[in-house]
Amino acid sequence: MSSPCALLTWTLLTLLGLGATQEDFTPCGPIVPRREWGALPSRCEQRLDLPVRYVVVSHTAAIPCDTPASCMRQVQNVQHYHARTRGWCDVTYNFLIGEDGLVYEGRGWDTQGAHSGPTWNPKSIGISFMGNYMDRAPPQRALRAAQSLLACGVARGALRTNYEVKGHRDVRDTDSPGDRLYEIIQTWPHYRY
Repeated sequence: MSSPCALLTWTLLTLLGLGATQEDFTPCGPIVPRREWGALPSRCEQRLDLPVRYVVVSHTAAIPCDTPASCMRQVQNVQHYHARTRGWCDVTYNFLIGEDGLVYEGRGWDTQGAHSGPTWNPKSIGISFMGNYMDRAPPQRALRAAQSLLACGVARGALRTNYEVKGHRDVRDTDSPGDRLYEIIQTWPHYRY
C-alpha cells in the first residue's frame, strides 16, 4: 500500500477507534506517527523532564497543506531541511499541525525540541502549524487538532495541568507564529504572555 493510502487508512481507523492499542485510550485525537509519514531516523538524544510547563506555538512560514498526502510531503520537507540541509538531529518541533486537521509527530512528547532556543527548549513542547499565518488564520480543523493535542499532553502527563501557551514571538525575536495565528492563541485559556 502506498504511503498516502496507508496514512488515509490509519487516519480512518484511528477516527473510528479501530486498531488502537490499550495505551492509546487517552483523549488524544489522531496523531500521525513518524513511521506513517516516512520520517528519517532521529539522531536526537536529549530527553525532556516531563511534565513540562510550557507550549510554544509557531508556524513554518511555508506553504500550507490541506490533505494528508500534501501534509505528509510538507512534514518530510521540513524534516529534510532541518536534518539534512541544516544538519540538526531531526525536525526541530515536537509536533506539526496540518490544515488537514491532523497532528504529525515530530520529536514527540519525550524528546527535547530545538524550536525556541536554549532557555525554552528544555522546558517546553514545540508545536508548529504548517503554513504562513501572517495574513490568514489556520482553518478551524487545524485549531481543533492543536487543542486536542494539548488535552492529550495533559492526559498523558507530558504537560502540567496548569501549562502555559506562548507564541514563538513571546520567547524569540521572530514574527512567528504569524499575526493572525498569534491573535488566536492569545484567546486560548492557557495563553500567558
